[in-house]
Order: sequence, then structure tokens, then C-alpha cells
Amino acid sequence: MFLLTITLASLLLACSAEQTSTPTATQPQSTDIPTLLSNPFKLYGEMVPDVTYCTMDNLPQKADLYFPDSGGPWPALLYVHGGSWMHGDKSEALMFARGLAAQGYLVASINYRLYPEGKFPAMIEDVKCAVRWLRARASDYNLDPNHIAAIGPSAGGHLVSLLGTSDQSTRWDVGEYMDQSSRVQAVIAMAPVTDLTQNFPNADIEAMRHVGFGEDNVVQAGPITHVTADDPPFLLIHGDQDTLVPYEQSQLMYDRLLQMNVPAQLIIVENAGHSFLVPDGDSTPTLA
Repeated sequence: MFLLTITLASLLLACSAEQTSTPTATQPQSTDIPTLLSNPFKLYGEMVPDVTYCTMDNLPQKADLYFPDSGGPWPALLYVHGGSWMHGDKSEALMFARGLAAQGYLVASINYRLYPEGKFPAMIEDVKCAVRWLRARASDYNLDPNHIAAIGPSAGGHLVSLLGTSDQSTRWDVGEYMDQSSRVQAVIAMAPVTDLTQNFPNADIEAMRHVGFGEDNVVQAGPITHVTADDPPFLLIHGDQDTLVPYEQSQLMYDRLLQMNVPAQLIIVENAGHSFLVPDGDSTPTLA
């Protein structure tokens, strides 16, 4: 599944030649992120852990950076981990980030505020700040600021979908690097939550309310609410045996994207559950 995702991510990034506009806004705040670039560039093939990308509510948020072996400026892939908005860590990307870097992508895997330290919309505020940070550091990190994609599973899939669809009207662009855009050029969402007004028969609804998806936010927090014709291309991947986040969540999002003429592809993985693991039998497409 990860190799399939990587291949399709490459296609999405290659198809997106759109230039990213820079909004007029205040100058970025100071940050403790070191400038890692030496001239000539000396981070080829390196993994740089625990770089502070933004500080929100006095809480430094960290990223791990995986650099390709040569070349650049590279397209960048922002990885947003899953974990029900309450758990998880950026180390989740270890299983495939080096492989992506070997294919010529700079991978930034981020942590973000989790409940109870953060309640929605803290999570999406952090993700948006991470995109702005990448653009602000484009020359330092040898990346192409006009080719940034986002990928995430489960709760991370929800956040990257929200990243791809929400605009400045949500007021979720807060914090540092406000002279940069948080727009991405492609979204890869795996088993994402896309419409919180729907039924989740096996989810802990009370816990989701505590995270911040109560009556006041249940519509606003759904990526499907924000879809517009200028959204970036989407790749949605979902297992048809997912009992935690029903695959209809991706189907509804896919239908909405097509309705608004947004380029989109939906892959339903037969026999696969929420984590795409198949205890008995094979999945289609396969995990290899």
C-alpha cells in the first residue's frame, strides 16, 4: 500500500504545475529553528530529527526531515500522523519516508497539538503552520515551494483533507510565517474522516466531542464542507472492511470533489480494514 501511495503521490505532484500565490500578511514571528543550510548543501541523504517548525501556545511543535541524496530543489511531502487526534507521533513516517527521499522527495513528518493539550482547531492550525514554515525555509532546505503535497492516515487523513480544502475564511492560519501560503498542490488521504455529521457506529463519539468536534464544530471541522473548485488534486484510499471510519467517508468526499470539478481518484482496497492490514487473505490492490 505504501509503494502504491508513493507512486500515485508522484503522479499527483507531477500533474500540479500551479504556482502558489503569497498572501499579504504580517511578517513571521521569530523562531528557534536553526538555519541548517551550509553552502554548499551538506544535508544530502540526512535525516534531521526534532526541528521546531512552529510554537503554538508556548508549545514547540517538532518535525523530522528526510533529505534526498542529491539534486534539488525537491518537491516536498508533509506527513501528518494518525491517532484519533489524541495519540501518535511523527516517527510513524519512518516506514516509508526514507524510500520517498530516495525517489527525490523531501519528507517532513510533523507532530501537532493533541488532546488534551489541544482541542480542535489547534491541530489544523499546526498543520497549516507547518506548510508555511516549509515555504519560508525553502532555500534553506533546498525544496520547491510550488510543489508541496500532504499525506496522512486516519486522523492525519482528516487533517490533510482539511488542509487541502479550507481557505483563509476559516481563520485557521495563525501563528508564524504569516507572509507565506498554507496551500498545498496535492492531498493523499488514507482512511480519512471527511464528514463528521455522518454516523460512526464504532467510534467513541464522546471522545470526539472532547477533542472539539461537538455541535459547534461538527460541520466546520468536516473537509467536505469546504470543497471548492480551486482545491488541489486528491487521492483517497480506504479499506472496504474499515469498521472504525466507514469507507463511505472517502466515497462522500470523492463524490463532492467530482461535483466541484476537482481532480480526484478513489481507491477502495478490498478486504482491508482501517490500518490496511488483512489478517486473512489478500487485499486488492496489494500492500506490496
